[in-house]
Amino acid sequence: MRTVPPARFALREFRYPDDYPAVRALWESAGPGIQLRRSDEPQEIEKKLQRDPDLFLVAEKDGRIVGAVLGGFDGRRGLVYHLAVASAFRRHGVGKLLMNELEARLRARGCIRAYLLVTPDNETAMRFYEDNGWEEMDLRIYGKDLT
Repeated sequence: MRTVPPARFALREFRYPDDYPAVRALWESAGPGIQLRRSDEPQEIEKKLQRDPDLFLVAEKDGRIVGAVLGGFDGRRGLVYHLAVASAFRRHGVGKLLMNELEARLRARGCIRAYLLVTPDNETAMRFYEDNGWEEMDLRIYGKDLT
């Protein structure tokens, strides 16, 4: 039996506005785990990029965006938003590649702890994060629209 080498993926920083349609489509097709809100609209992403442009990463295969992760750092803690991988490329290491790079970039900024949110019904994501060293925390999350 011949072993097939793993697919090669290129990582790079998100380019606004060119990448927005492809990443938005990826988020929308990712399943119920990603809940899109007003903060994911183009003008809000543009504001986000003014703060942390190097923490919004995409993975490409043959020029097509197949994965994305949006990270943030407030000077004290890191936060991971919207890790998504196209269904045809799941279990090929894309999510791990994106998360490893994001974590490295957060560490380089002096971040010593990061958080992420997972919906209670997204068991696949929970297993992925736990397999990659993340620990579940017993918290309740609250949110409020300010405008």
